[in-house]
Amino acid sequence: MPWGGYHYLFGPVVALAVVAVLALLLRWGFSSGSSLVQRRPSRGREGEYGLLEVVAAPPGPAEAEVLRGRLEDAGIRATLVPTTDGPRLMVFPEDAPRARQLLRGPTG
Repeated sequence: MPWGGYHYLFGPVVALAVVAVLALLLRWGFSSGSSLVQRRPSRGREGEYGLLEVVAAPPGPAEAEVLRGRLEDAGIRATLVPTTDGPRLMVFPEDAPRARQLLRGPTG
């Protein structure tokens, strides 16, 4: 016997170690104030949204949703972004000219 007769303790010691590690992970994961899920999203400026381009600056969120729906109906993927300057409707650069034309309405 390599442990001098204490080999029967190996299973319970390993089980207690696993439970202790899981308890520490759960305590860290559910601690208040450090979770990324609970943090309120921060609002950025118009230029802080990567590749997306602003195509409209509606006065409120209700108007922005109406405009976003028009773009979605036309097959253009649009994102409504709450910026520090108010809501902005953003699309990818390749869709921006078509989106602006669609939002301007029919020209005649």
